Amino acid sequence: MKSKAIYPDLVLTVSHVRGLYKERLEAGLAPRMVQLVHVTLHKALKQAVADGLIPRNVTEAVKAPQPEKKEIRPLSPEQARTLLEAVEGDRLETLYVLAVTTGMRQGELLGLKWKDVDLETGTVQVRRTLSTRTGKGVTFSPPKTAKGRRSIKLPEVTKGSLSKHRNVQLEERTNLAGLWEDSGLVFTTRVGTPLGRQELVTRSFKPLLPKAGLPDIRFHDLRHTCATLLLSKGVHAKFVQELLGHATISITLDTYSHVLPGMGDATAGAMDETLG
Repeated sequence: MKSKAIYPDLVLTVSHVRGLYKERLEAGLAPRMVQLVHVTLHKALKQAVADGLIPRNVTEAVKAPQPEKKEIRPLSPEQARTLLEAVEGDRLETLYVLAVTTGMRQGELLGLKWKDVDLETGTVQVRRTLSTRTGKGVTFSPPKTAKGRRSIKLPEVTKGSLSKHRNVQLEERTNLAGLWEDSGLVFTTRVGTPLGRQELVTRSFKPLLPKAGLPDIRFHDLRHTCATLLLSKGVHAKFVQELLGHATISITLDTYSHVLPGMGDATAGAMDETLG
């Protein structure tokens, strides 16, 4: 026996959905947030169709607003070296070394624990990310995708920096005996508590840029810097995908192909060499 649709006089139309999205955008909601509304509504209506409550999912006929793609602003090799020279001796020096050499996300860096670090094998396991939520403070959650959970092989410079950082942190713990809160995190405040994302950006990263004579970039651009440095040196995009934890290689290629102007010359040159 088929289920009968409930509330027959209440008909949700394509126009209603489009009107909702337009209203939200005009009210100042970001396209990304309206897109999330679309995803949620689509799933709910899809389930309602499966349950026989409504005849069709009207969101399938509506195109959700697309978030504006943010321009990536990676540092050049010279600028990356300038950044790392500028943070020498800073208590967060190793965080910046990891960001540039491994491309780890900000939340992944701040959620990194010493139990995830193996200096003997020179590897780091990405197992969690730190988030700061209004009213909830600092929270930890696993990576959003399976590819996000990954093992990273560390360059020698990064291994050495992590080893030095561990010794400095042990000294801080000793000097603050009784006050230090052992969170097990690699990067913390001066008393061992989790370091918030906003605190990192406003108190450390943003003031650092003008002092080093560097452009005003986002912290996330250090991840882009890592990727573009590797790709420009001929590292295969598949390896860069695995390092960054992208869900698919298409994300890697779509994000970075345009910042490598030499790629077109390389493909043309390869074809001339093959057929010439």
